[in-house]
Amino acid sequence: MKKIFIALVTLVSLTQAQNIYATFSVAAKQDAKLAFVAGGIVDKIYVDIGSKVTKGEVVASLQNDDIKAILQSAKTTLKFAKRALNRQQKIKDLIDEGKFDKVLANYEKARDAVAYQEALYKKTYLKAPFDAIIYDKDVELGDAVSGMMLKTVFKIQSQHARKLILEFDQKYNKIVQVGDTFEYQLDGDSKKYRGKITKIYPYANFNNRKIRAEVAAKDILVGLFGDGYILTDEK
Repeated sequence: MKKIFIALVTLVSLTQAQNIYATFSVAAKQDAKLAFVAGGIVDKIYVDIGSKVTKGEVVASLQNDDIKAILQSAKTTLKFAKRALNRQQKIKDLIDEGKFDKVLANYEKARDAVAYQEALYKKTYLKAPFDAIIYDKDVELGDAVSGMMLKTVFKIQSQHARKLILEFDQKYNKIVQVGDTFEYQLDGDSKKYRGKITKIYPYANFNNRKIRAEVAAKDILVGLFGDGYILTDEK
């Protein structure tokens, strides 16, 4: 009877050893700080805290009338340079090679000038790099920004996608694997949730000897925390 009891205790211990305790905090899957890379005066702001934006959507712009005028001038120069090149190409075999090369060089120079001015013009518009929600704003109309000293004007995060940043004891580093199930509860919430480990960080924290891992989640408020168990015996 004693042997059976010892065997049962051992079995329970082994089973419990597969349920590895971990704490976690909730973070957005994607998070970014947006800043103008060009200098100028903020002319328009299209969003505010809580605004939902799509990838490529303009969230703010700088005054750019001067750049727009220079761009238009460069396009005009390019138009006439192209006409001159077309004329010279028709009689290329009848004219001096050096003269043709000069016309070609003028065209290429005008084309490069347009490309450069278009790049400057695009930098006056700040766009969302992915579908997101604005969660912080530090810009107002009329603010001056400098491309030399980048200043964050918006903070954005993915609208729905979240990740749980888990921490568990480093002694389990050879047991926990990507694909393991994580059963957890948010602090103050009695409901249990489940997710799969998608990433394990390849190092232990020097301060607390914990290893981090990530679990995909959705529509949980960023900044919440909780705990749970990694079920390494469930694949």
